[in-house]
This record gives sequence, C-alpha cells and structure tokens, in this order.
Amino acid sequence: MTQIILDDMTAPSKTNVHSIADRGGHDKRNPGMEFDPDLFGKIRINRSAVERRAATIGTRRTVKKTWQAAWLLRAVTCIDLTTLAGDDTPGRVRRLCQKAMRPVRADILDALGVADLGITTAAVCVYHNLIETAVDELKGSGIPVAAVSTGFPAGQIPLKLKLAQISESVSAGATEIDIVISRGRVLTGDWKGLFDEVKSFRKACGDAHLKTILATGELGTLSNVAKASWVCMMAGADFIKTSTGKESVNATLPYSLVMVRAIRDFQELTGYRIGYKPAGGISKAKDALNYLFLIKEELGKQWIDPALFRFGASSLLGDIERQLEHHVTGSYSAQHRHPAG
Repeated sequence: MTQIILDDMTAPSKTNVHSIADRGGHDKRNPGMEFDPDLFGKIRINRSAVERRAATIGTRRTVKKTWQAAWLLRAVTCIDLTTLAGDDTPGRVRRLCQKAMRPVRADILDALGVADLGITTAAVCVYHNLIETAVDELKGSGIPVAAVSTGFPAGQIPLKLKLAQISESVSAGATEIDIVISRGRVLTGDWKGLFDEVKSFRKACGDAHLKTILATGELGTLSNVAKASWVCMMAGADFIKTSTGKESVNATLPYSLVMVRAIRDFQELTGYRIGYKPAGGISKAKDALNYLFLIKEELGKQWIDPALFRFGASSLLGDIERQLEHHVTGSYSAQHRHPAG
C-alpha cells in the first residue's frame, strides 16, 4: 500500500491543534464590538441564489484516492465528538473519550503512513453533568471538553439560570461552551436584546470559548440567519454554529453558505477570524467533504483547522473510518467494526 502524502492544507498538525485562544487576523480572540445595527440591518438574502450556489459545492471539486483520504483525516481532527442523549452514562462518555483519543484504528493509520501524527478529534462535547467524567478521562490528552449550556436545546429558561449554567460548566472543567440563542429575539427583531444576551454569555465564559448555536432551522429566513450571525459575532462569539441537532432541520449547505459569508465579511471589517461549526445530520464522509470544500472556497485553507472549523457529530466518525479502511483494503467492512465509542 502506497503511503498517503499530506500537503500543508490537509495534514493534521503535530502541534496542539486544540488551542483556539490565539488565532485570526490579529492572532487574538475576537473581543466583540459595539452594537451597530447599520452593519446588518439592511441584509437581504436571495434564497434562490444561495440554493443554486450551494448545489454546486459537491460538483465543482472532487478528490479521489490518497487525496480523499488526506481530506478525511483532516475532517477527523475537526470533529467535536458528541453525545447529548437522555440516557448518557459515565461509561458511555468514557468510551467516547477513548475514541476521541484514538479515532481511527491503528492498523489503518499504519497502512496510511500517518501513525506518528497523533491524530485525535478536536473535542468531546457532553451535557453538564458529565463534564467531570470527560475531563478526567481526557487528562493529559490535550483534548478539550465542550459543554452545551443556557437551557440547551430550547433555551427557554431565565437569563440568570443560563448564566449560572455557563459558570458551573466552566468551574467543572469545560473550556468550550456551546450556548443556544433565544430564537424569539430573532423572530421578533429584538437584535439589541440578542446582542446583550450573547455578550453576557461571553463574559460568563471567561477564558472558555463561546460557540453560539443559532438553531438555523427555526429562524424563519436566510436573512435572519445572516443577521443573527452578525449580532453574535459583534457580541464576541468565538464560533457560530448552525444547530443543536434537535431541530427538525439542522445543518444544510445553504445555511452554511450564508453563515460563512457573514464570517468572511466580519473578518474583512474587523480583522478577526470567527470559527464555524455545522452540526446535526452530518453523518456521511461525503457530506463532510462537501463542508470542507465550502470552507476552502469561501474562507480559504486557513479555516480548515480545528481552531476555526468543527463538525458537531456523533456518527460521522464511524463512516469516515470505514471509508479510510476501504482506501486501504479495497473493501467496505461492516459498520459495527467502527463503533463511535
């Protein structure tokens, strides 16, 4: 088997790929800015144009053989390996953490010639009650623990409880906080209220990084998605994220296109690079490649890095590992040979 050759864009770094504290045009974290509705108030999104562009993402670019394997390995390093089920247990989370530290079977990595890269997933994402379990299991790995907060997934609790949840999760050891915004503020046009809310979340996070979940499938229009993206970035969000994974419609390429173009415009205005995280419904390696292609084309290769791009996923890793084994052996194995945890 010919060893895989990774270029500077697709190769996972041997350095600490999990740090998102220093990055971007200023090599610093987004500090946010003053609320300015003039920057987003007149945004109008042409849905037909967005859908036409999104439909070309999987057809404009293709990668095969060793190059596809290289892109899929990069995708692995950008996964927030997630379990957010009502029946989560400490044992399940410990198994998930072990999978995060060794996401691809050793024999596959050996055959690809990348066993020395120390490939891991970007983070492990859990509910608050299991943060300490995850932190303990991941000790020494360099993999951060992300926690969902602020009344996830609906966000229908008082603000003081949302802030308390963030503080408790940070105290428990979470270094990344995935919050949900109040969708009602978007649907009623209360942009200043949304800004103030997200800004208070950012303050409560302290040094922990803030990912704001827009729940795009519940915002009504693509224009609302664009405006909510702008407001969250203005308030100091480190990442903007599509979905909780619990909505009827989660991550899609049209939603993603709108959000990454908002990120691009924000970076051009301020110099700060904001991360992007599609989540919910991304379970196939082919889908992961399409999202990577989108990021490469719209934002550039510097965004294809766990510091600026994440997948929120649980079953995606299993399919990627299966595709990598096919690249090595020429045969597809049963799905149960690639458990998520």
